Amino acid sequence: MAKWTAFPYAGDYDFDATSVKKNWARLHVGDTEPLPKEAKVLDAWALFHSGDFQKAAEAGLKAGGAGLTVANKATCIYANYLETKEKTKLDMFMEVATRAEAQAAEDPKNANAFYWQAYALGRYGQGISVAKALAQGLGGKVKAALETAIKLQPKHADAHIALAAFHAEVIDKVGALIGGMTYGAKKDTGLKLFQESLKLNPLSAIGMIEYANGMVMLEGDKKMKEATKLYEQAAASKPMDAMERLDVEMAKEELAD
Repeated sequence: MAKWTAFPYAGDYDFDATSVKKNWARLHVGDTEPLPKEAKVLDAWALFHSGDFQKAAEAGLKAGGAGLTVANKATCIYANYLETKEKTKLDMFMEVATRAEAQAAEDPKNANAFYWQAYALGRYGQGISVAKALAQGLGGKVKAALETAIKLQPKHADAHIALAAFHAEVIDKVGALIGGMTYGAKKDTGLKLFQESLKLNPLSAIGMIEYANGMVMLEGDKKMKEATKLYEQAAASKPMDAMERLDVEMAKEELAD
């Protein structure tokens, strides 16, 4: 495996198995991942929360079982925020989508197997262009996987965000009529899902960012003021781990532009 780009704030978050266990509920309020029973999987999560995404992915794959979720999350977060080569990024998303699909087939009650499949396919779709992804039939797959994740785990805030973003992106790209008829995308459903996600995880910087983007996509520039306020809230958030730090820094960058 080629060496991944290092997390730029290395050393700011220093987790071990004990501190991950102690802060598990707060760290996993977004994805509702159950506390792992295996020490090796907990160690992999400690690497993830500290920002050592490559080692977390490798350790998760080695552990297998519940470790696959760490590997999938670490790979997706790394690809989304830190990987600079577009082809590598897209390859990583497809690798996760394939692995998570197999994981879901083997463990059909695992909400995060469906969630990471959808997340990876969704980001891959954004990379190749939403219109192209929809033409390839990826939209239906993303929507179905996210709806399954929410059905399995109704408090999965991140799945609510991703499904809301799906509704917003589709309507933004193909319009409300075709979006509704062909892909089942609805403005009201999207807005409701965004609001629900922030009820479930009010501290989520990425929830605020995605809601801000989605609000402008669905309601236009008249919502720019509200969207900016959400970005400011996200930028002022106190990140607890490496992933949250990347979300907060993204919000700061957007505001600076």
